[in-house]
Amino acid sequence: MRQALNAARRGEQSGEVPVGAVLVGSDGALLAVAANAPIALSDPTAHAEILALREAARRLGHYRLEGATLYCTLEPCPMCAGALVHARIRRLVFGARDLRFGGVRSKFQIADSGLLNHSVTVEEGVLGAECTSLLVEFFKSRR
Repeated sequence: MRQALNAARRGEQSGEVPVGAVLVGSDGALLAVAANAPIALSDPTAHAEILALREAARRLGHYRLEGATLYCTLEPCPMCAGALVHARIRRLVFGARDLRFGGVRSKFQIADSGLLNHSVTVEEGVLGAECTSLLVEFFKSRR
């Protein structure tokens, strides 16, 4: 999660909302590190989670990332939660809840829904205070 926080800080330096994601394979190998980049890439889907999934899939040469764990500073949105299910991520660990757009716990429970063909194990609150503080300070400085 510390690596995800570092990625979030790097994204913030570029003017992006500070969200970072780190994807680790079932063997513990680092597959991808990403920060939010929708502004830089002019791409509304360029969330940290999506960019990490894309990079890992490219590196592995396959879109299924079975057994992988995604560490993310913020609860994934519905788009990202759906992508985690499609990629067959085994486990999601996130720091702060997203009370407005959360797709895993706050608004929807997509990642571990029994209605879908895959369920992601979810752990929340890891370094939650630090993840929340980073976002609060970012938005405070914008207002």
